[in-house]
Amino acid sequence: MEKRLAEERNDGFNDLFGKALYDFYQGRFQPPLVLHNTYGDPEEIPVEGYFFDENQISEMEDFALSLCRGRILDAGAAAGRHVMILQDRGLDVTGLEVSRSCCNLMRARGVRKVVHGDIHKWKAEGFDTVMMLMNGIGLAGSVEGLRKLLLHLKQIVHAGGQIIFDSSDISYVYEQTEKPADRYFGEMDYRYEYRGQKGEWFSWLYIDSVKMKEISAACGWHLQVIYEDQTETYLGRLVRFD
Repeated sequence: MEKRLAEERNDGFNDLFGKALYDFYQGRFQPPLVLHNTYGDPEEIPVEGYFFDENQISEMEDFALSLCRGRILDAGAAAGRHVMILQDRGLDVTGLEVSRSCCNLMRARGVRKVVHGDIHKWKAEGFDTVMMLMNGIGLAGSVEGLRKLLLHLKQIVHAGGQIIFDSSDISYVYEQTEKPADRYFGEMDYRYEYRGQKGEWFSWLYIDSVKMKEISAACGWHLQVIYEDQTETYLGRLVRFD
C-alpha cells in the first residue's frame, strides 16, 4: 500500500492533491477538491487551510511547532505551511514531499530547502526533529507500515531525536457498525477527485495513542502524549531511546 500512496502523489495524472494546491496558489483553483473514502460520503477538502499563516494555525499546531528543535525535517510538507513558519523563526528546516507539484509550490512560495522524495525510501542522517503534522504519520498506511516507517526513521533521526506528530482515535466512525475484523480499525482507504479526474485509491492510517505506544516502544521510540482535544485528536512526541 505504501507503493500505491507514492504513485498517487508522484504520478503526473494522479497527483491531484498537489495540482489542486498549486492551482490555488496561482489563482486557478477550480473547486472542489474531493476526498472519497470507503466508509461514508465524500468530503470536500478546504484547500485554503494549507496556506494558513502563523496567526491562523490552531493552538495544537502552534504548540507542536514550539517543540521543534535543531535540524528539522517536515515529512509530507504539502504546501509548506509549517516549513515557512519555522523558517521565518530562523530554524533550519527542510520540506520533504513525494508530490512534484507540492515541491514546485514550496519553492515558488520561498521555501529554501525542498527535497522531492518518498519518506519510506529517502535516506539522510543527523536530523533532530521529524515533523509529521495534520496526521502526516498516517502516510504509513497501515499498522505494519507504521512499524516499518518508525524503524526507517531511526536512520534519519539520531539517538535522542524526536518525531512530532498528531493522529486520532477514530472509533467514532464505527458507532453505527462493527469495527473490521480483518484489520486495525484506523486503516482507511481514500482517493482524490479534482477537475473531473479521480486518482488511485491509497491507504491512510489513524492510530490511537494506546496502539501507538505499543508499536513505537517495540521499534525503539518512547511516546509522550502532550496535547489532546475534544475531537479525539492528540499531539504526540516520539523520542528515540536506542
